[in-house]
Amino acid sequence: MRPPSIVSSVGESSPETDEALRAVVASAAEADGAEPLDEAAQLALRHGLAGTSLWVAPSLADVQGFAWLHDDALDLVVRPDARGAGLGHELASVAVTSTTDALTAWSHGNHPAAAALAGSLGFERVRDLWVMRKSLRGALPTITVPEGVDVRPFEVGRDEDAWLAVNADAFAHHPEQGRTTRADLDERIAEPWFDPAGFFLAWQGDELVGFHWTKVHEGPPRHGEVYVVGVSPRAQGGGLGRMLTLTGLHHLAGLGLDEVVLYVESDNGPAVAVYEKLGFTHAPEDTHVQYSRQGLG
Repeated sequence: MRPPSIVSSVGESSPETDEALRAVVASAAEADGAEPLDEAAQLALRHGLAGTSLWVAPSLADVQGFAWLHDDALDLVVRPDARGAGLGHELASVAVTSTTDALTAWSHGNHPAAAALAGSLGFERVRDLWVMRKSLRGALPTITVPEGVDVRPFEVGRDEDAWLAVNADAFAHHPEQGRTTRADLDERIAEPWFDPAGFFLAWQGDELVGFHWTKVHEGPPRHGEVYVVGVSPRAQGGGLGRMLTLTGLHHLAGLGLDEVVLYVESDNGPAVAVYEKLGFTHAPEDTHVQYSRQGLG
């Protein structure tokens, strides 16, 4: 039976609901120093709740926390001043017991409380996503472009199809990045942060062989991100990844940014090694953890 402190709101969003949810997300981000929703979830929330399930507490007029089921994923956010009273467990329990489907959930930070909650609801730890950081205050290595390669910025209206094809090849086994669609790309191009001048494409003749898409976070503090670096499987092993990474780092440093971050799977040894050689470091608390529950049907 649903706890009386939780109400369900399923279907289309409203301006009032959207504003209330954004307020909870913003307060959690400010208190925790990290966004409680990843970029894909934030975009999905912004574009409406149709086809998803949302539980809020205690009411839509005063949202202290919410559990959101969408695309076989569970997102849970509780306002900082409402924590410690079991509200998160109540919300998550109601959401999880509403379906027998397999589910995933992210903890954006290696939080013991999140691990305990996940375990109590039958979730297991399945992925660690590292945040790696690097200062941009010192000198960067010079860029050496391989012979026959031309690097230029992304052009909206011209390069979408070529980029989607190379991205799908480069991340064929990645559970999120490799499934990026034209609609996903268009959504990000429409975002205020998008800047084609920081989206670098490497060409060999007419063939796109790699890319480095950078991002600037206005903060606070203002910092850069190695948003995604990809190299076509047909062009790997020739130093393109390092060259493209450095191209983006020089661009971000030229914008006056002091720090750059990136996200990498903890078990991607080759990528971690490349980033470490470029001066990126990882702290244990800079870990996003994905939990998974198998389907019960």
